[in-house]
Amino acid sequence: MEDLKIKIIRKIEKEKIIELYKDAGWWDKNDEKDSSLIKKIIKGSYIFVGAFLNNRLVGIGRVLSDGVSDAYIQDVVVSKDYRKQGIGSKIVEFILIYLKSKKINWIALIGEPGTENFYKKLGFEKMEKYVPYKYSQIKYL
Repeated sequence: MEDLKIKIIRKIEKEKIIELYKDAGWWDKNDEKDSSLIKKIIKGSYIFVGAFLNNRLVGIGRVLSDGVSDAYIQDVVVSKDYRKQGIGSKIVEFILIYLKSKKINWIALIGEPGTENFYKKLGFEKMEKYVPYKYSQIKYL
């Protein structure tokens, strides 16, 4: 993995990001109606990170944060063809180093079932006595 480069993305072809979101099962036909969605996701993230192998985007991760105290890692995904090679770990490690350099020390995420060991190896622990919630009653004012 000597050719692997992790870097912050400010702009990229949306199709490359969509391909990764589709690999993860996070992209559906409704998302495709908003052609600017990827641009908004990148712009709205505190940082948006890409993993490039021989200049090909093979993984991403992003962070939501106020840039001062708390940060939430989101959307860590690696292309199916490149999983189990340590790329996801490198993405998360890059993010953690960046956040710590900004003195952001409260870092959390919600992992999918089956990712417990992956995140545990990176220093995350289950938040006992806390339960994640998702708002389900979307109503527009």
